[in-house]
Amino acid sequence: MTWTREPVWAVTATYNEAENLPELAEGMRHLPLPPKLLVVDDNSRDGTGEIADALAAADPEHFAALHRPGKMGYASAHLMGIQYALDHGAQTVITMDADLSHDPARIPAMLERLGAADVVIGSRYVPGGGTVNWGVDRRLLSRTAGMLLRLASGMQVADPTSGFRAYRAPMLHAAKFRRVRQEGYAFLSEMLFRCVRAGGTVAEVPIIFVDRRAGQSKLSKTIILEAIGHLFTVAARRITGWRP
Repeated sequence: MTWTREPVWAVTATYNEAENLPELAEGMRHLPLPPKLLVVDDNSRDGTGEIADALAAADPEHFAALHRPGKMGYASAHLMGIQYALDHGAQTVITMDADLSHDPARIPAMLERLGAADVVIGSRYVPGGGTVNWGVDRRLLSRTAGMLLRLASGMQVADPTSGFRAYRAPMLHAAKFRRVRQEGYAFLSEMLFRCVRAGGTVAEVPIIFVDRRAGQSKLSKTIILEAIGHLFTVAARRITGWRP
């Protein structure tokens, strides 16, 4: 099956990404078969929401916008966006960051792999992948998080904390994604773990992750601590044979 010819939506959560969103939109426009980009904005103060509205008004075939009353979190924004995309006919849902760290040009390769997988990850840690503008501490944190998650979950995925993903719609339903309550890295690991425990297959394609050039990172100590606690939950579920 050629998944690139099915309805494809890309969901991105934004908070103060006015400097980056126009360039992301332009990158999406230049794809051979552009997904519809859904911007879920958390009441940004820098005009991000207004930019998203302008994109949707000018080109409703390829852009849409949702607005939330305040900064409510990365995970809940993606869950809202995924649900909205599915409700509007998406057969494939891509999640990606708005800060230009995820290159839209890699989307065709990700969609191509969906012919033989239920989830495709844009991976920094398979041959051909990598990171740019990361310090040693950031690389160590990312590598350690991935290693610990593989040990806890049993998932043989090189980059389980990557947020650049493509999901087949039936897989999202099977994983019961609406029940996810975690944020940050824990949200990403929970989504992937649910897919795998529901019988889904995972493929990875290489990406070069470029650290944001504008705006501020949303990573916090709270998100890191939640991810550590989630490791114990995942390990316990694996031992007990849990299924979504």
